Amino acid sequence: MTIIRVAEAARFLGVSDDTVRRWMDNGSLTPVKDDGGRLAVDGLELARHAQKLAHLPDDPHRTGSSARNRFVGLVTGITADKVMAQVELQCGPFRVVSLMSSEAVRELGLELGSVATAVVKATTVIIETPQGRAL
Repeated sequence: MTIIRVAEAARFLGVSDDTVRRWMDNGSLTPVKDDGGRLAVDGLELARHAQKLAHLPDDPHRTGSSARNRFVGLVTGITADKVMAQVELQCGPFRVVSLMSSEAVRELGLELGSVATAVVKATTVIIETPQGRAL
C-alpha cells in the first residue's frame, strides 16, 4: 500500500493541507499514519478521490494555454496482458494514459495509488491565446 503524507496529497490535488485534513475529519478520506507517525492517506483512496474531484479544464478556445511536459500524479488504472499494458494517471484535473510493456510496469513497480510522472515528448506543440488578442 502506498502511503501519502498530507502535504503531498494536497499538492497532488491542488488544495491546501487544511483542506485535506478537513476531508479526513468529515470522512471523505480515511486518515492513516506513516512509518514516522505522521498523518497520511492511502494512495489508492487518494487516487479515487482525485478522480471524483477531477473536472475538465476550461475550453482552450476561450483561455490561453500551453501544455506542460511533465505531469506528476497518481496511478488510477492498469490494464495489462502478457506483453502490453495501459496505465492511467490522474494528474490534478488531467487524465494521462500511457501504453507500455507489461515488463515496464513490473520494473517500475507501478500499482494503483502509487505516485508516477508522465513525461510527454511531442513534435507538435500547440499554444493558444484568447481570440482577438494582439501578438
